[in-house]
Amino acid sequence: MRRPLSVEEWISSEKFVSPDGLWTSMMSRVASFHHKHEFSKSENKGHDMGYRIALTVEELGEFSAAITKGKTIKAISEELSDLLILIMGHALALEIDLEKEFHNKMNVIMKRKSKMTDLGIRVTEY
Repeated sequence: MRRPLSVEEWISSEKFVSPDGLWTSMMSRVASFHHKHEFSKSENKGHDMGYRIALTVEELGEFSAAITKGKTIKAISEELSDLLILIMGHALALEIDLEKEFHNKMNVIMKRKSKMTDLGIRVTEY
């Protein structure tokens, strides 16, 4: 099944605006945000991955601070949402079917064994 990948493809597909538990509604809303602010225009640099990675590091720091400073679950959830929106935007910028890749990766990692380390449990290739 061919899904929308670019902002333009998502914008021209069926619009989803309310929470419905579907990946397509989430991606459609992030694509609408990118479209509204013209992120894909090269002069705006909204799809420049170096810039996007820097924004992600910034948002990860805000999420970390919310956790370590004992902020409310509401504040923590907002920071976590910022990260998710950015990552979904990365998929738009790179025209990657993130939902498909998520399921492919889950199929791989579900077969891995876990290992206890000094810092806690890890499930990765060693």
